[in-house]
Amino acid sequence: MIAIIFPSHKYAPICYRMYNSSIMIHKHELPECPAATAIQLIGSKWKLLIIRCLLQRPHRFSELKRALEGISHKVLAESLRSMEADGLITRKVYESAPPLAVEYSLSELGMTLKPLLSAMEDWGKFYKGLLASQM
Repeated sequence: MIAIIFPSHKYAPICYRMYNSSIMIHKHELPECPAATAIQLIGSKWKLLIIRCLLQRPHRFSELKRALEGISHKVLAESLRSMEADGLITRKVYESAPPLAVEYSLSELGMTLKPLLSAMEDWGKFYKGLLASQM
């Protein structure tokens, strides 16, 4: 396995921490195009909406399920597992009494997606404004 580390990049400390915490990315699994890499990591409809929820605050699984109308239990579980493996979210288990409480939040790396989602939100508003002005 090869860890991706960008020594001169502004996210180098985050990537290094990912390497040290044994979250490793197979280089051969990533597309050459940087935009395609981002789409591979967060490009599904549900992953973007999960990130949007977690930008507000940490959520438990059931809270995410309620907030994301239409998502199946299986798709939510798979998306969360995938995002955790990619280092975008963290999973905290509270070992109180059964059933165990699990809370999901964005990792430091995941928080770097905030400007991207803000830009998408701005563009969505712009597009809706164009449609409204044509009516």
